[in-house]
Amino acid sequence: MEITKQQVLQALSNVEEPDLKKDLVTLNMIQDIVIDGNKLAFSVILTTPACPLKALIENACRNAIKHFISPEIEVSINMTSRVTTQTNTGVPGVKNIIAVASGKGGVGKSTVSVNLALALAKTGAKVGLIDADIYGPSIPIMFGLEGARPMASNVNGKTRIEPIEKYGIKLLSIGFFTDPNQPVPWRGPMVSTAVKQLFNDADWGELDYLVIDLPPGTGDVHITITQSFPVTGAVIVTTPQNVALADAKKGIGMFMMNAINVPILGIVENMSYFTPAELPENKYYIFGKGGGQKLAQTLDVPFLGEIPLVKGISDSGDAGKPIVMEEEGVMPVAFMEMARSVAQQVSIANAEKANAMNVVNN
Repeated sequence: MEITKQQVLQALSNVEEPDLKKDLVTLNMIQDIVIDGNKLAFSVILTTPACPLKALIENACRNAIKHFISPEIEVSINMTSRVTTQTNTGVPGVKNIIAVASGKGGVGKSTVSVNLALALAKTGAKVGLIDADIYGPSIPIMFGLEGARPMASNVNGKTRIEPIEKYGIKLLSIGFFTDPNQPVPWRGPMVSTAVKQLFNDADWGELDYLVIDLPPGTGDVHITITQSFPVTGAVIVTTPQNVALADAKKGIGMFMMNAINVPILGIVENMSYFTPAELPENKYYIFGKGGGQKLAQTLDVPFLGEIPLVKGISDSGDAGKPIVMEEEGVMPVAFMEMARSVAQQVSIANAEKANAMNVVNN
């Protein structure tokens, strides 16, 4: 049986991208079709290497070829990716900026930021991380980089900061430039200037995702970043307690204000339940159950997952090796699942903005 490229495209036009609600051919996700007798090879270009639906899409493609052309065809599919972007982020080479925020301190926002960035990198994405918590930077400790100082280089006649690289991601923190034993008594204008320099004066290179660890609350840093750079979306971190949920709701409200208008990628519930190391299958909901999920449903935003509470997470942070770097355990699995959900929501947000722009232009 002779196969044509048109037959292949026609068959694959029956496969829908579940999140984007359009078929793979219309989305231009099918490329590099090669036909050799009854052997067929092609590439599927996903919108992120962290796509949680990769296996489902691949299986749907195989079934489409089998059903609409012939079950006798030998199919080889290269599942690859090209991370989407919705706009010029204002930072050369950076496709998406993800803000990680919390309404209050103590909910594990920095832990989520760090492990989110590393989990995205483990999927194959190019990732950077900015510690924008001016008054309480924690990234140097969590990466074992206390005392580290970024180098400077000259790029096209301009001095640029070289982010420090560790565990496959690029890092910048105000903690790299200040004395860790001294407070940072800066007022609003100084804070805003320092934060902008972490974006504008650094040579970030090509990045799929730049994760921003914001300070707790809704202050100067949040407003400076969201009004200076087109943020792709915000991840809100909370814990199950009512007081944390109330503050998370305020944080979400800030991002949804007309003057800021940053899409909410979703809510992460940290410290959802306690799991003893010797009983990894057991879950003890010591702070309440399901609060983050209920808040997400109430506000009609995605719920990105539950992160359990285990002693190892504080130990790993103090040791300078975030827990997602471990090969097995409930915590690495939870963070990898969360990262895939975040990447999924970034792709959806980018597609929605692209569709909205098409409607305006037409």
